[in-house]
Amino acid sequence: MAIIDMVEWSPQNNSEFAYRFPHSNLSTGTQLIVHESQEAVFFSKGQILGKFGPGSHTLSTQNLPLLRNLFGIPFGGKNPFMAEVWFVNKTAPLNIDWVTTPMRVLDADYGQMLPLVATGRYGLKVRDAERFLVKLVGTMQSFTSRELTDHFKGAMIAKTNSSIMAFMNANHVGINSIAMHLDDLSRFIKQPMAEFWEDYGFNLEGFYITEVNLDTSSEEGRKISEAMSERSAQAIAGYTWQQKQSFNVAEQAANSNASMGILGVAMMTGAFAGGNSMGGAMMQPPAQNQYQFGANNPYGAQGGMGGYGASNPRVARKEVFCSNCSKKFSIDSAFCPHCGNRYNPCPACGADNSQNSTRCVTCGTTLASEVAADNICFKCHNPVPFGTRFCPICGNKLQ
Repeated sequence: MAIIDMVEWSPQNNSEFAYRFPHSNLSTGTQLIVHESQEAVFFSKGQILGKFGPGSHTLSTQNLPLLRNLFGIPFGGKNPFMAEVWFVNKTAPLNIDWVTTPMRVLDADYGQMLPLVATGRYGLKVRDAERFLVKLVGTMQSFTSRELTDHFKGAMIAKTNSSIMAFMNANHVGINSIAMHLDDLSRFIKQPMAEFWEDYGFNLEGFYITEVNLDTSSEEGRKISEAMSERSAQAIAGYTWQQKQSFNVAEQAANSNASMGILGVAMMTGAFAGGNSMGGAMMQPPAQNQYQFGANNPYGAQGGMGGYGASNPRVARKEVFCSNCSKKFSIDSAFCPHCGNRYNPCPACGADNSQNSTRCVTCGTTLASEVAADNICFKCHNPVPFGTRFCPICGNKLQ
């Protein structure tokens, strides 16, 4: 077996923490080259023969005194011996990525348990090469950041998950505001993580959390994310969930079955908008002469379109969209404050319609420009438009 004359390691990147030189047949004349940010450690027969910092070294019994005790090598001459040489990279790569498993946190914003996941990056620097090699490397040929991440995956997840949940609960931080606290959260977790890595001979040079978000890899997380998006859209557009369902049902009913009639469409949309069953509040007659749309409404409670469904939950709206300029205004206004268009409310749902409309654009109810005071439903005592066969309020068949 040939004697190795030179021992050296040139790493290709900073992700490799340690490398074992492939040959162990050395001699007291072998040249050792240690580059900057490296340290060489010699092992033989289970003992550390010595350590060398950056520079060029000629191995001898003078700088490796244990050679005389282990191998009986005298001073001087070129004497062979067997030893393992480990090179340790002592730079601090800040490119080690980590990700947690999903954790369930009681969110401060919504008051519900949400599945969250966190990602981040950290950097390590070998502080004690001997401790690092003895505790972690063992008989491996090399030790990279990926192997380090795999080796400590369980410990990393346990510490980061518990720290994130403790921080969010203690500071009442929810999913909507967690992005503003990532720096504080990173500092909160770094201290216990630094103590953990110190036991293995590392200095934790940096620890950063880049994101804490919903875990959308699960069905539960995807549904919650969609609900949050829908809630934001409703807040921006200015409509409620019940109103959206009412619009959808009215459109589907009008498109799929025109024979359903005005009453059927009105009853379906009213059931969704009011949240009541078809056979409950939908069929109950409203209080006669009760005020409906507002003090300034052009159709008051003493007759006309405002008397329709005064207590009906379908018209329990506070604002409507102008049929002319599409801007919202209060139902207490007789005219749109934005364009001056006259408020023409639907008798069933209260939506604003143009003066020339014959059907409500929202629920399909028949509109009439004038209603005679004596054209009254004898069952619920509410005025109805001419030509109506069934009362749009109680469903009674009219003569």
